[in-house]
Order: sequence, then structure tokens, then C-alpha cells
Amino acid sequence: MGIYLKLIWAYIKIGIFGFGGGYAMLSLVEKSVVGPGWITETMFTDIVAISQMTPGPIGINSATYIGYVAPGSVNPAFASPLWGLLGSVLATLAVTVPSFLLVLYSAHFIRRHNESGVIKAIFSGLRPVVVGLIASAAIMLMNSANFNPYNIDWQLWVNIAICAISFCLAYFPIRIGKKKIRLHPILIIVAAGITGFLIYG
Repeated sequence: MGIYLKLIWAYIKIGIFGFGGGYAMLSLVEKSVVGPGWITETMFTDIVAISQMTPGPIGINSATYIGYVAPGSVNPAFASPLWGLLGSVLATLAVTVPSFLLVLYSAHFIRRHNESGVIKAIFSGLRPVVVGLIASAAIMLMNSANFNPYNIDWQLWVNIAICAISFCLAYFPIRIGKKKIRLHPILIIVAAGITGFLIYG
């Protein structure tokens, strides 16, 4: 049962110190779950991809999924779905309850002191930290597990091309006649998935 206590403690820390939302906390999540060997780096990047495609915040989605797979990965005795479900519930509660309580208290406190110079200075210091954490998460995901898991050169360049084209389709509008159309992210996800299936399937 030690894995469940470790999951709870890891996600309590993530819930307390995960400033800036899901993307900002990814590096903290990676260190907390990949570092102890609960899941592999490849599994972590897969979890991030799944968490981004499914509805809901990425931090909570990843906690639910990691809570499900980590117990069975650490101890085969906990490989059944019921043990996984228990891990999901515990990890999800551990990451959400501290955040909920912090936001509940801090919102009341900030509302009372929103003109305070100290509060303004704290937020001025937090903004660049959040940007740095999100940039750190982006850099962390640019690894071999994402772009070249099988160490095959042509796959690396194909994956880089898929990434670059997806970014361009999401960021730059497409001109059709006199109209500019921006593709919906769901269409880009589906197109990337179909492309991956056709190339690697």
C-alpha cells in the first residue's frame, strides 16, 4: 500500500506548488512520477498527449491516468482495474483538494487586499515564473521519447515535420479567397492522428 501513500504525498505537493496551471506543473509532475520509476518517460509523454486531447484540465487528467497505471507498474499485485481505480481517485483528490482550499482562501484574501502593494508585487513576481515553467514544460517534451522513440532517423524528421505543420495550422490562419479561416484544434488533432496511423500503422 506504500505506493498509494507516495501517490497522495506526491500529488499533494503538486497541488500546492503547481502554480500557473497544468502546463506549468508538467515539469513538477514529471519529476515526481518518472523520477521514482513509477512510469517511464515514454509513458509520461503518452499520458501528456492523452491528457491534452481529453476534456478537462491537463493536471487533473494526468493525475487520474497516472494514479491508475502507477500502482500496477510498481507492484504487479496492484495491476487489477479496481486497484487502478483506487489510485486514480486518490491521486485526483490529492491534486485537487489542496488547490481548491488554496484558491478558496487566497481569493478571499486577495479580494480584501487587492489594492495592496505587496499583493501586486507578488503577482508581478509570479508572472515571469509561470512563463518560465510553461517554457520548461515545452522544452522537456522535446525529447527522444516524443520525437524519436525507436532511434530511427527518418521518423525523427517526420515527427518534427508533423509538429511544425500542426503548429503552423493552429497558429496561422488559412486564406481561402478573401476569407481567413483558422482550423479548429480538434481537426488538427484528428489529422495528426490519421497521419501518424498512415505512416506508422
